[in-house]
Amino acid sequence: MTAPFGIYVHWPYCAAKCPYCDFNSHVRERFSEERWAGAIRAELHAVAELQGEARPIVSSVFFGGGTPSLMSGAAVASVLDNIAARWQIAPDTEITLEANPNSVEQTRFRDYRAAGVNRVSIGVQALDAAALKALGRLHGVDEAKAAIGLAAKIFPCSSFDLIYARPQQSLAAWKEELSEALAFGTSHLSLYQLTIEPGTAYATLARQGKLALPDENLSADMFELTGDICASAGLPAYEISNHAKPGEESRHNLIYWRYGDYAGVGPGAHGRLTLSGRRVASETERLPERWLSAVEKDGSSLALSDISLKDAAREHLLMGLRLAEGVDVASYRARWGVDLDHDRISALSASGLIRCDNNRVRTTPSGRLVLNAVISDLAGTLVAA
Repeated sequence: MTAPFGIYVHWPYCAAKCPYCDFNSHVRERFSEERWAGAIRAELHAVAELQGEARPIVSSVFFGGGTPSLMSGAAVASVLDNIAARWQIAPDTEITLEANPNSVEQTRFRDYRAAGVNRVSIGVQALDAAALKALGRLHGVDEAKAAIGLAAKIFPCSSFDLIYARPQQSLAAWKEELSEALAFGTSHLSLYQLTIEPGTAYATLARQGKLALPDENLSADMFELTGDICASAGLPAYEISNHAKPGEESRHNLIYWRYGDYAGVGPGAHGRLTLSGRRVASETERLPERWLSAVEKDGSSLALSDISLKDAAREHLLMGLRLAEGVDVASYRARWGVDLDHDRISALSASGLIRCDNNRVRTTPSGRLVLNAVISDLAGTLVAA
């Protein structure tokens, strides 16, 4: 069985910049879609050339951003056709496109389906009008609900995002909103706790004392409530912020979290590749205009760097412990030649933060509340196998 391989395509443009967002997204009044699609195709060619004749079979493609639903269906089709011309595509390849629920972008849903997209991820973020305004979203609640319903009719799989622990949000209000979200019957939900990222408008407001966020205890209560309600509804958390009916997990994101191989093209896209037995990180020029210029001049903006076995082992742990399934210890040891420190495992197990069974290490519900600390503890104590 071949290992899953994914391709991430970054579209950097948005209609507006949300105050909480630190993604590589930019607002531009004008751009040439054909130039952009052509440059993406060129960078895909560069990745294929790096992999040579032994190219893996593509099992997932993900259009992220930014706002990929600002692309036309024809542009999406041209990228997918280019991928199919350079790689073998698995019959059940998952092809996801992130979309906003604005009415104008909903009109493209059928075009995306005709282009080959079979999964859409909708950036709803809230089902409350005041919250949508505070989050800087350009859509209303009715548009969001219409987009969810339309996506369910057009695509075989769909998902949508919500943000909780928002300014002035209560536990009761989040419970009501989450229950409303689950009532749509969508098979996958991404539920993110609001974090204040440096360099965002929300970071400035927080520094000025103008952002009334829930305290740590209330945020923790919201996290636990989210897990309990989703599990009861048949969508258990398979990753720290992602919930799905069994079998409906995002296969593309599972490649990341299981530390598989994926290529990233477009401004600021990252990748992890195995080239001639070496673990390699790829990175592209972040600023859209510089990226476009570099690709049109040189064929790509890809920068490659080798990842040491120890750093790869740490990255794998960082990603794998986000998953409910955890990390298979034997496979991990065989892949990287390092082992987890048994004293630390015992200490964290005794503290109720992790558990070990069936040769797997995974975090407990208590451990997920302090996930970063658990990962840092284990990643800092790796030993030679």
